[in-house]
Amino acid sequence: MIHKFREKLIQIFFFLNGLSVILILGGIFFLLLRYTWPAFKEIQMAEFLFGKFWDPTAYVKPAYGILAMLMSTFMVTVGALTIAVPLGIGTAAYLSDVASPKVREIAKPVVEILAGIPSVVIGFLGIVLVGPVIAKLTGTTNGLNAINGAILLSVMSLPTIISLSEDALTNVPKSFQEASLALGGSQWQTLILVKIPAASSGIVAACMLGMGRAIGETMTVLMATGNAPAMPSKLTDPIMTMTSTIAIELGEVPYYTTHFYGLFAIGLVLFIITFIINMVSDIILHRYERQTRY
Repeated sequence: MIHKFREKLIQIFFFLNGLSVILILGGIFFLLLRYTWPAFKEIQMAEFLFGKFWDPTAYVKPAYGILAMLMSTFMVTVGALTIAVPLGIGTAAYLSDVASPKVREIAKPVVEILAGIPSVVIGFLGIVLVGPVIAKLTGTTNGLNAINGAILLSVMSLPTIISLSEDALTNVPKSFQEASLALGGSQWQTLILVKIPAASSGIVAACMLGMGRAIGETMTVLMATGNAPAMPSKLTDPIMTMTSTIAIELGEVPYYTTHFYGLFAIGLVLFIITFIINMVSDIILHRYERQTRY
């Protein structure tokens, strides 16, 4: 009787924890929606989503277009994934199939430590280390541009991509590898032609979670991308992402103005984008787990 009562309490405890996460997520969404709705009494939806200029403090005609911010955010995110995905998958493949146990024991904690570096530190390194190199190579006045942000965000995305990709490769059934080797395939051919395709769902989920990490980053892009609220045309242009716009302006804007509500509207767009990315990656990851289980 006491044992059943204890199990019931544990079941209720875990149920309440799961429910609280859902309630918190729903509360964040409805809070953003509540403070976003008044913005569209003054701003047209088409102007907000497709307008190229963001200038809420203009005296004559304030502008509330986020297209330049959307383009900047996706530009720096795609640039980060272009660097991080091949490097992350390659590192995961090395750790799972090539590295010796001693090397793996050293490399795994190093990757985890990389995930714990504060974003402000990475942003500082982008200013004093990466920026001057980019400026010298591209001939620009400074290196605070989209390339700098992409390089720094790739570094921040690597731990997520490496850890989850390595788990996906490690969980590929041993029978796949044994069958390939028995048919005469080399270790390299087995890794490239058998294990990575078999773990592709988990690797894709890892890359999408890394993408969500890059899109939601604030301090690094705030420090290292130049913060120019204009439509970017090339990677050497300074940019301003959605996260950096909110971080810069929300502390200075008068409360309950159109500008104030407009910043919450940007937050809602960012929330929806990251929610979709994380939901899709979670679906892919669960599908991969079912495939490896059966």
